[in-house]
Amino acid sequence: MSDDEFGAFFEEPEDFRPPAPEPHQTSYQRKLDGVSPKEIKLRLVGSSPLWGHMLWNAGIYTADFLDKHSQDLVKGKHVLEVGAAAGLPSLICSLNDATKVVCTDYPDADLITNIQTNFDMLKEEASLAPHLVTGYIWGQDLRPLVGRDTTDDKPELTDAEKFDLCILSDVVFNHNQHHALLETCRKALKSTGRALVVFSPHRPWLLEDDLQFFTTCEEHQLKAEKIEMVNWKPMFDEDPETVEIRSRIYAYYLVPQWD
Repeated sequence: MSDDEFGAFFEEPEDFRPPAPEPHQTSYQRKLDGVSPKEIKLRLVGSSPLWGHMLWNAGIYTADFLDKHSQDLVKGKHVLEVGAAAGLPSLICSLNDATKVVCTDYPDADLITNIQTNFDMLKEEASLAPHLVTGYIWGQDLRPLVGRDTTDDKPELTDAEKFDLCILSDVVFNHNQHHALLETCRKALKSTGRALVVFSPHRPWLLEDDLQFFTTCEEHQLKAEKIEMVNWKPMFDEDPETVEIRSRIYAYYLVPQWD
């Protein structure tokens, strides 16, 4: 057998691996009367190890909450979202007269391109606040998010550059990233700002680890204030013994404890 024939013997046939799932469409219905557009169309990536391929209950709750409380939380505010997936909460903020919205997720090209696509689609239907869609790794330098050169000699954001609102929707399941998330909030938030944290316990047996986030936050000079816990229909039907826990959506504010 020749070398060429030997190599061909181990080549995978063209149909050996199934193709990656294609991006797909979904939509979100705004709950308030008199808002426009009433429906927001969303493109979701076909698959993602970071779970950005689904519109989660916590994301829907967060969007509802921001729409309902936009006068207090969003209008005229500088907003940062981390772990944005499809970017729905940021889209809601952009519709509700934020001063600027910075929408971030892990710097994966498919995820970031997909979020930008959602902004571009919505921009065809409505006027949006100024916004930036970009990759960001939790805990790292915030200067690129505010348009500043990372080579300058002042790594900390000025108060004018900081954010009034940080949105953390369905990200606390990353237990080994709690400190990085909280470090981002600590460095990004104005002393008068707050973070909105919303999550569902996708792994009920690790609920205490999820909730530990709201104790760990004290190490970063942030105080957790529970808004509410509600029950929605779980997204998946398996694991019937933990339906009640999986149906929960928790919402908290993190409030700065510095001047």
